Formats: sequence, C-alpha cells, structure tokens
Amino acid sequence: MKKFLIIDGNSILNRAYYGIRALSASDGLPTNALYGFVNTVLSTLDRVSPDYAAIAFDLPGKTFRHEKFDQYKANRHGMPDDLAIQLPYAKKLAEALGFRVAEKSGYEGDDVIGTLAKTAAEAGVHAYILTGDRDSLQLVCGNISVLLIGNRETLEYTPDVFLEKYGIPAEHYVDCKALMGDSSDNIPGVPGIGEKTAFKLIAEYKTLDDLYDKYESSSLTAGVKKKLAEGKDSAYTSRFLARIVTDAPLDITLEDCGYSGADGEKLTPLLQRLEFSAFMRKISVREPEKKPTECEVIPTEKLTGGTLENGAVYGLYTAEKDGGFYAYIYDGSKCFFCEKSEPVFSDIFSGRYKLCVYDGKTLSHALSSFGIEYFGWYYDIMLAAYVADASGRNYSLSELAYSLLGEYCGESPERSACLCLRLFGVYENKLDADEKALLEKVELPLSELLYKMEKEGFKTDVEGLKIFNAFLEEKCGEYVERVYARAGEVFNLNSPKQLGEILFEKLSIPSPKKKGKNGWSTSAEILEKAAPYHPIIFDILEYRKLAKLKSTYCDGLLKVADENGKIHSTFNQTVTATGRLSSSEPNLQNIPIRTELGREMRRFFIPKSEDRVLIDADYSQIELRLLASVSGDENMIAQFNEGRDIHTATAAKIFRVQPEAVTPEMRKRAKAVNFGIVYGIGSFSLSQDIGVTVREAGEYIKQYMDNYPKVGEYLRNVVADAKRDGYTKTVFGRKRYIPELRSSKKPLVAFGERVAMNSPIQGTAADLMKIAMINTDAALEREGLDAHIILTVHDELILDSAKECADKAAEIMKTEMENAGGGRFAVKLTAEVGTGANWYEAH
Repeated sequence: MKKFLIIDGNSILNRAYYGIRALSASDGLPTNALYGFVNTVLSTLDRVSPDYAAIAFDLPGKTFRHEKFDQYKANRHGMPDDLAIQLPYAKKLAEALGFRVAEKSGYEGDDVIGTLAKTAAEAGVHAYILTGDRDSLQLVCGNISVLLIGNRETLEYTPDVFLEKYGIPAEHYVDCKALMGDSSDNIPGVPGIGEKTAFKLIAEYKTLDDLYDKYESSSLTAGVKKKLAEGKDSAYTSRFLARIVTDAPLDITLEDCGYSGADGEKLTPLLQRLEFSAFMRKISVREPEKKPTECEVIPTEKLTGGTLENGAVYGLYTAEKDGGFYAYIYDGSKCFFCEKSEPVFSDIFSGRYKLCVYDGKTLSHALSSFGIEYFGWYYDIMLAAYVADASGRNYSLSELAYSLLGEYCGESPERSACLCLRLFGVYENKLDADEKALLEKVELPLSELLYKMEKEGFKTDVEGLKIFNAFLEEKCGEYVERVYARAGEVFNLNSPKQLGEILFEKLSIPSPKKKGKNGWSTSAEILEKAAPYHPIIFDILEYRKLAKLKSTYCDGLLKVADENGKIHSTFNQTVTATGRLSSSEPNLQNIPIRTELGREMRRFFIPKSEDRVLIDADYSQIELRLLASVSGDENMIAQFNEGRDIHTATAAKIFRVQPEAVTPEMRKRAKAVNFGIVYGIGSFSLSQDIGVTVREAGEYIKQYMDNYPKVGEYLRNVVADAKRDGYTKTVFGRKRYIPELRSSKKPLVAFGERVAMNSPIQGTAADLMKIAMINTDAALEREGLDAHIILTVHDELILDSAKECADKAAEIMKTEMENAGGGRFAVKLTAEVGTGANWYEAH
C-alpha cells in the first residue's frame, strides 16, 4: 500500500521552538525552531518512506469556528517574534524537502490535514499524520495513523492502540472533547465535567447524542445530570469547535502531493542561509550547478620549478595522501600542485611561498611523523573562523566551505585546497582590524607554541602514581565495606537504582526529591541534602570522590603516559566561546584541587629530569582587576592599586565595619559577592551559595552596587550593547555572539544577560593569558634559557626549567604576565610565582 505523510507544520515548528535552546545564524537570524523542524522532518521521512507528502500550516485570520464562537482561542498569545520570523523559512524548507505546502483561508491546518488524510484513505493510500497535538487522534481509522510526538518518542496511534489506551474508539474522541473542553483552545466543554468523567461517560454511552438521549433516565448521579443539563448547549458548541473538518474545499489533489525527494536547487541556498550545512550529510540531493570561478579550477598543471614570484601566491599544504604530502598553490588564475619528491616542494618551507592551511597545529604533528619539522603558516582557516565567531558549533573545513561558499569538499584534496584558498579571501574581507590582529598576533603564534607544548608533554611520576592508585583502591574498599555494614546488606554501590532503594526505602531516609519513573535520584546534590539524616550518606559521598580520583585521574593518566612517563595533552583553541583554551585527551586543566587528597595528584607532575624545577605563575584575581579597570570604578581601582585585600575591603563596605573588624565569615561572603557580580548573580543564587536568606543576599548586592556604582553601570551598559549588537567584545576585540538575548523566552534572555556581563571579562582574561604565553615563550628563547612552557590552566602558567636559569625564567614569566595588557588597564595586573620539585610545591 502506498503511503502519504502529512505533517502538522505549526505543531512541529512550535515544539522545536520551545524545546531547543536559542540558536541563530551569524547575522542573528533565529534558527532554533527551524533546526528542530528539519531534524524532525528528516527522521520521519526515514521512518515512513512516503509516496506522497504534504505539510499543513495555519493562515492568519479568523476561521468558521470564530463565527460560531467568538471566544474560540481567545486566550492564545500571538506568535513570539523570534518564531514568527522563522515561519516563512519553514515553508520554504518544506517545499525544498519535497513537500506540498497546503493552507486554506478560513480553515485551520488541522482541517487541511483531515481533508488530505480522508482523501488518501478513500483512495486506498495509508495516511500518516505527524503532529504533537492530540486533537488529530480523532482522525485515526483503518487507513489513517497518527504519529504523535512525545517528549521521549513518537508513538504511532492506530485504532487498536487508541482503543487500548483510552478505552473508546478513536472516532468518539471528539465527543469526549465536547464534554471536557480544551483550555488551550478556549473550548468550554460542560462546566464541572473533567477528562476522567468525560471518557467514562463516552465509554458507556458511545456518543454525545446517545448520552443526551439517555442521561435523564440513567443511573448517573443527580450532580452529573444537573451539569449535563445546564451544559448541553456548551457541549454541542464544543463538539462543533473540536471536530476536525474532513471536506474542506482544497484545490489540491492527491497526485499534487507526489513525493520525489528533496530539491537540491532550492534546498542548498536555504541551508546555506541558515548555516545548517550538517544536514547536507543526511539529505540525498543533487548538488546545484554553479558558475565556475578561477579558484574552483581543479589543479591540472604540475609545478616543477620555482616559476612563481615570492609573495605573489598563497599555498595550501594538504593532509596526508597516499603515503605522502602534496602542496597546492594558487596564483590568482590557476592552481598548481607539486609532490613531496619534487624540488619545488622544499621551496615551500623556505619562505618562498605564503602558506594558507586548515588547522596548522594538527598538520604540523602529521608533518613531524614524516620527519618534517615546520610551523610557519601565513594563515589558518580554522583559527580565522574561530576569531570571526567564537560561539560557532562547528569549524570543520567542510562545514565552513559549505556555510560560506555553498561548496562541498568531497574526497578530492585538490578541491579542498581550492576551497580553503577561497575561504582565505572570505575571511580577509570578513574580519575587522581588531579580529585580524587577534588572528595574526595571538592565535597564529599561539598555535605554534601549543604544538611545541603538546610535543614536549608533562612528565609524571609513574611509580608514585601507581602507589597512590593502590592507596585509593584500598580506601575505596574500606568505604564500600562501611556502606554495606550500615545498609545491612551487600548491593551494587554504583547502581543508582539499587542505592536509591537502600537509602530511601529500606533505611527510610527522607529524600529531597520524589521518586521518578526511573527510580530515586542519587545525585551528589540530593545526597548532600539528605546527609544530616544518616551517616551512610557521608560514606557514599567519600567513596564516590575516591573512586572518581582513582578511575578518572590515576587510571586515566597511567593509561596515556608514554614510555618516558610524559602526558601529551591536546590544547584546543576553538572550543570555548570566551576564547579560553581547553585541554583534552587527557584534560590536564581538570586535575582536582578543591580537596586535599585531590591536590595530592599534583605531586605526581614533575620536571623532565632531576636537574630541573617547575615554575608556576598564577594571575591574582584577574577577573576582578579587569572588572575594576573596564568599569572605571574609582573605588575598586583604588582598592587594588593601593594593595588592599579586595575581599576584606568589600566586606568592610557591605557590612559597614572597619577593615580590621572584618571576620573570616564576612570576608567569605564578600568574596562570593565579588565573584558572583562578574557572573551576573542574583539574590536567590547568592543566598544558596553562602547560606543566607534571599533578603540578606539582596542587601549584600545592593550594598556592593552602592559602594561600586560604576560596576553596576558598566554591567547594565554591556547588556544593552549586546542586545543592540547581538554580541559582546573583549578589550582586544574578540566577539562572542549571544543569540539568547533575542529570544522571547525569559529564562534564555536572563541567561544571555549573564553571559553578556561575564564574557568581556573572562574573554579579556583569556586574551591576556594567550599574549602572556606568547611573550614569555619569545623572551625565554631570546634570552637563550633552557626553560619552556608545558601547561596552562586558565589563569595559571607552568614552566619546566633547568635549575641554573630558574630564577631568570621566573622573573621573565612574572614580567610578561604582568605586562601582557600593554598599558591598557587602570589596574596593575599581578602574577604570583612559585617554584618546586613538582606541581604541588610550585603552586
């Protein structure tokens, strides 16, 4: 039997809008509803494989139902602006995906769906209705199924499924709606009759008509009879409103909805406009024809000599191919290539050509495996893309080529080379002066430094780690036995289900959260709240800390250490939206420091030989110093420049006491306020953090703002600017786009406002650390010192240095970190430096 897929366009679009976080194209166009819409449509196409396909939408204006009942849907709010702007794109996407868009003035989309489904069923075609609205369930019959989208799965409703779930035939569902009404559509129903009673009545009397014919002489209670009598007119009006029309006067035939797949000519520019290139891998379409450009010419000429003038060309050195490497060079009119074996290949690394690459750091590692040590790229497309939009989701070459050029990389290195070179031209025009400076003076030189750090690695005391690992294993065993003893039985401590049953059922410990469908929650947050009620909770939490330390850190580090005991982490430049570096495989920025036992892990990170030491430098309160400087608040600037303790000074002001009268608890609370303000903290969150009432927390924040008035002014202005521009900027010009600010959802806007407050500060701190790293590395090399950077952890920098030059290296690192701002800031930056035989001692 042939199949007809009919989609409720408004329902799917609305579910995606409210279910997916704010997304936007680089120009600020909201795209979250469209992203979910396309994803849902594609998965349903795979599921149904239709022969016919249509999608129905509501049209603005009143329908025949409003003429009958003018309060119909009167409680509905208008479509949010950031959803309304996506609606036209949804219709275009549907057409490009091969669907017939169906609408009818004076009727709702449901009526269009009902009419199309009935037409199909009568023609012997099985109709599948995709919707998130239960109203369509009344259409279920032999040749009509409803694919109802839920929070976890999409369930297919057939007549048997509906009968089993609701106890009545699907065609009688509208009679239930007549009785119970529908508040979302302002359908009144019978006052006093709810869903449970409505289904019970229709199960017994079959239809609304039969119910009203027989209810007076029935055994129903007097109260129900009274409600039915008084609500009869409302019941029949409600049934009229709830019933989906199946004979709307559509000018569409079944054959008009024939499905033959997506139309690449229409779909490609749409996905390009929305920056949805990832979907192209899921959709089988014909690539649209394009006018050829000079750069798109596939290389056909070999470059066998130095025939091109220095500086006149840009070259791309591609990744490995067939066991070797190939260079592709573009002179503005033609592409040439040369193989590694040819004489001109060596010219590429002599500075004869300017090299444009994609991900130079990774490429340098690949070159190194072939015995080529080179890092002198003129341009890196991946880093340019990151500088252009640090909040991007995907910086792959294929993603960038498609989203910016509408091109596909394919399998050909030649084609990738041409596209990469064209992207160079795009970013040269796209980046402003500050962004070009960030790319050329910060990101590109930093990538070379990170390459050297990754190759060097960080030495670990492997034997010490093994001993510590055995100690942790023993301690874990002790806590497990204590838990079993307190529980009175042996069970799987790592099973949340079994643990929940032991704690909250057998031991009857009060749980802060009700039991859910999947059992009791045993998260750390839940257990910490339940801790006062039973000593077993403490043992469980301690076991988890030790087990995490053993499995993630000890076992993990021992697994990746090389034959020399070195850990070679990967430093990522394009992961965080703030510009901060991240570390992976393994993540050395996540070595625990909050507990004494966790800090012990740092003892096992050591210099690469006994005649060396580690030097650790850490920016002191960098974000607060930057906040003082960028806000221009004279009071806060003075606190720092006069060398006062900022937390004590803040405590003195908000608690209205002299600095010498500040207690440790006052300072702790002031510290939470200081750092919380940078992250846009509110009184409720602050109260939770420091254990005071919301009113007290609010008073602390008010006192803070009264004493540092320009900080509040700065935060308000930076949010207003971000809402106007769509992004925030660091002092060095790094942009972070914040699409959440344009959402109609208040929680998302609130999140966006907090991001806007913090990003310029955190991002500027990240820029400073990168500049400090570059300058420190250059100064160490310039002085000829046997010292090199091996790790950075946010505001912290670590060197491995020969002992004889350690003092000089430490002095250089401190100087370069404190002067990385180049005189831009009103507050002096300070770095605290230490040395030691391991990371623990140095820090």
